[in-house]
Amino acid sequence: MSVKAFELVPAVEREQLMGEKVRITIECIECCGQHLYVGTNDCFIYHFLLEERTTAKGRLAYSSQKLLQKYLGLKKPVAELKAASALERLIVLCDATISLVDMVTLEPLLSGGAKLKGVTAFCINENPVTADPFCAEMAVVSTRRRAVQICKVHEDRVQILKEVNTLEQPCALSVDGYFLCLALPTQYMILNYSTGASQDLFPYDSEERKPIVKRIGREEFLLAAPGGLGMFANAEGISQRAPVRWSESIIGAAVCFPYVVALDEGFVTVHSMLDQQLKQTLSFREGHILQDFEGKVVLASTKAVYVLVPLPLEQQIQDLLAGHRVEEALTLTEGAQRNIPKDKFQILHKRILQQAGFIQFGQLQFSEAKEHFRKGQLDVRELISLYPLLLPTSSSFTRCHPPLHEFADLYHLAQGDQEKVQRCKNFLISYLREVRSSESANGFREDVDTALLKLYAEMGHDSLLDLLASENACLLADSAPWLEKHHRYFALGLLYQYNGQDAAALQLWVRVVNGDLQDSTRADLFEYVVDFLSSCSNLDLVWKYADWALQKDQKVGVQMFTRRPISKEPSGQLNPDDVIKYLEKHHKALVLYLEHLVLERRVQKEKYHTHLAVLYADLVLSLLSRTSATREQLSSAREKLQRLLRESNLYRVQLLLGKIQESSELLTERATLHGKLEEHDKALHILVHQLKNSTAAENYCSWASESHDQAYRQKLFHQLLSVYLDPDVPGGAQTMEAVDLLNRHADVFDATQVLELLPESWSLPLLRPFLCGALRASVHASRTSQIALGLARAENVQLKHDRLKYRGGPVFISEKRGCQLCHNTFKEPECVCLPGGTPVHVHCAAQRIQDSPTKRWLDHPHTSNHT
Repeated sequence: MSVKAFELVPAVEREQLMGEKVRITIECIECCGQHLYVGTNDCFIYHFLLEERTTAKGRLAYSSQKLLQKYLGLKKPVAELKAASALERLIVLCDATISLVDMVTLEPLLSGGAKLKGVTAFCINENPVTADPFCAEMAVVSTRRRAVQICKVHEDRVQILKEVNTLEQPCALSVDGYFLCLALPTQYMILNYSTGASQDLFPYDSEERKPIVKRIGREEFLLAAPGGLGMFANAEGISQRAPVRWSESIIGAAVCFPYVVALDEGFVTVHSMLDQQLKQTLSFREGHILQDFEGKVVLASTKAVYVLVPLPLEQQIQDLLAGHRVEEALTLTEGAQRNIPKDKFQILHKRILQQAGFIQFGQLQFSEAKEHFRKGQLDVRELISLYPLLLPTSSSFTRCHPPLHEFADLYHLAQGDQEKVQRCKNFLISYLREVRSSESANGFREDVDTALLKLYAEMGHDSLLDLLASENACLLADSAPWLEKHHRYFALGLLYQYNGQDAAALQLWVRVVNGDLQDSTRADLFEYVVDFLSSCSNLDLVWKYADWALQKDQKVGVQMFTRRPISKEPSGQLNPDDVIKYLEKHHKALVLYLEHLVLERRVQKEKYHTHLAVLYADLVLSLLSRTSATREQLSSAREKLQRLLRESNLYRVQLLLGKIQESSELLTERATLHGKLEEHDKALHILVHQLKNSTAAENYCSWASESHDQAYRQKLFHQLLSVYLDPDVPGGAQTMEAVDLLNRHADVFDATQVLELLPESWSLPLLRPFLCGALRASVHASRTSQIALGLARAENVQLKHDRLKYRGGPVFISEKRGCQLCHNTFKEPECVCLPGGTPVHVHCAAQRIQDSPTKRWLDHPHTSNHT
């Protein structure tokens, strides 16, 4: 892939050098700053002054002025010229002799020490090992022996420091520090002339091609290898760069980072050291010299001198980008980092990455584009600005100048391809999501969020609601018209809500629910509005839309009151009395709200419980009076009423009893109310004789006694048994119901009392289950009490044992043992035990206790009280 990296600019024309002399040819050149020295085949040295100038087109050009020329008088070609600028000397190789020439006057130094004979080649050590600034180091190949001489050049003499032997006579050489890179007739090698260590590199036939050895950096050399390869080698003999492939007929080579410039018989080729690719080819006939001097690449034909002027790096990079050669441009940029100041490089690198990102964006290579945008720290508004109308009208953003891309906008990029437009929009959505979750959006979050909202709204993206429901910086003035344009009314309401405009949000949502505006975002928008009102702190709004919601659906609408969280702030609380009063015209909602207060929130207020019970009773009575009422409706209504009557203790019982007293169908409810009044006989009479439901009667006894003790429960069941056995009621005693009651609940009854109540005519087999159960219960109770008694006795014994253990061990006395106080033997078992377990007579202890030292022991807190 070609790139224009250099321009060939004439420096010294033929007429300036030799005039009409046809046979004169250039043999060598040397450049030191603005001074150019040319050695010719007729033993002349020419001194030119090169001046740089810029043409009207902004290109670099050179003009040369001949200052001096000098004939050396040897009638041999000048083979090599090297400048030692610190000494103001030219080192000249002519006729196998090195001599020193004054750089200004070109006069040779005539002293004997200023010459060195028998030399075929030499090179200057640009990384000298000595610290003397007023001398130069060089390596010399001797014609007389297989050796390389290390020399030091002074102003007036050349001093040989060391001679290093080689296996063969070197053809070419270069030196860096202590390391010599030598081209022998058959191979290249690295030689450390300080230690003598050597490293063979690779074979090479010098008879076929001229060897090339060029120092290109600290301890690194460029060599012409077989097969048309330019090989790199460091001082350890290792190649740390990939080789470049140049011509087989290479004449000379030079390095102008990041390029390797090579000269062959008809062309100058330029290869990149970064990717080893051929970048440029320049036609150049009769060329035979190519050298680089402090970054300046100079070419010479046999008659004229030229300079290869490198184009500015930025221009090369921009040319690559213009050809959409992104990777090459980035490689060139990163490779040139060492030649550019850090601050300037960072600015350049970021811009190149951004440009590369836009190129790949235009090619729909979105993942690569995103990565370059991220690394280049792109101002995301540059990307947003490609999409018409996405940036807020209040944004102060202006595009970068010079521009980072060639697109006017997205539609210019897509050229009418709607699929491409859609893909670009999807990419921007994903990129903006990443940007807003990072710190790169700081400072222009409003632009990012507003653009993202507009894209979501335009494309009907599901994430629109997520954006508006979370923390965002969408601008209301820009976003509202856009959402309205695309009929995203629910999202617009969320935006109003986020910006504290609850009234505007509700007004919009109500219009959608009523069908005035069309938006299918949420099918349950009415439920959402009710839920929103249930958490709305503005009570005026709640009351404003309460009637609308209740008229729409009482069951859902009442949830604005029932779902309302308990607020610690009085301003956010709704008074239940106010709500109940308001709901009087909405009967269904009123019932639901009272159920919420009584059954869910467990509000312990008589008026709420009574009100709910009355509404339940009214509903049941209403259903009983309506022939169209179904069995399911009546059953459900009665179940609610019965449950409330059983579970609540706060309603006004007499009021409800009077309300349902006349209804012959609400016998269960009446029985429950009598139970609340402790009128169990009436309740049981209703259940047994009017309702004739023995199961309900037994359940009543269990319910009425569940919060009382066993005695109360027994009393209720005995009372039920008495009702069953009452012969004075119509139909007489209910024998079978009484038998079933006794047999099912034998454990509840007192068997003695039951036997006294039962008629003597009843047979024992009829009561066998009851009697067996009673007997079993009696035996069980007896045995349980015996076990409890035994356990209590064992516990008592254990406690006595623990007490004795705490009080101390036994004291042993006998008739043979004497008292320690009177020394008489014991006649009786009574004694007093002194500390330490010593027994004494009781009277001895009482007699001596006042004036005896024993008193101190008796008063001691650990004295034993065991007698």
